[in-house]
Amino acid sequence: MNRTVIGIAGGSGSGKTTVATKLVNVFGLDSVVLSHDFYYKDNSQLTFEQRANINYDHPNSLDTDLLIEHVSMLKNGQSIKHPTYDFSLHLRNNIWQEMSPADIIVVEGILLFENKQLCDLMDVKIFVDTDDDVRFIRRLSRDVNERGRSMQSVINQWLTTVKPMHDTFVQPSKRNADIIIPEGGFNDVAIDMLIKGIINIKNDKSR
Repeated sequence: MNRTVIGIAGGSGSGKTTVATKLVNVFGLDSVVLSHDFYYKDNSQLTFEQRANINYDHPNSLDTDLLIEHVSMLKNGQSIKHPTYDFSLHLRNNIWQEMSPADIIVVEGILLFENKQLCDLMDVKIFVDTDDDVRFIRRLSRDVNERGRSMQSVINQWLTTVKPMHDTFVQPSKRNADIIIPEGGFNDVAIDMLIKGIINIKNDKSR
């Protein structure tokens, strides 16, 4: 079976997950979503304070080699067990989650297009482009309400690592995208065109 890998990148809070969710809502059981966020390195040997000070927006904070291996396996029809991550403790969980291959494999993360090997595995590369102020508000709300962070820690992290790393790694990687979607999942016209394009790719592969 010819599987289609869709990469969705963009800055933190840009709307990548919203785009991925809309694709899954269309393709249903024929699709799976694999997040780069699952693959933060295990730093259990460090104290909480040391882990909290890691630059999580730098490519070195992620086990991208493992993600590449898992995307390759899914693309070849093999099941995987991927790591999971506790963002409140900055720790990899002991539980690894099983994932079976599907026709549509959606991979999402801020730094996907920074890595050439990942890009080479993808049939379609989508960059979600959203204004910095909108991204910051979304990140602040998410990290405080869903990840148990304090408002001040989120602000400090944004200023010291998130924004500088976005400018250094994420924004330049936009040049590797096939499609750029302004405002992410709220751009209904772009999403509709994207879905039609994926269907066409699937049909071409099945011929």
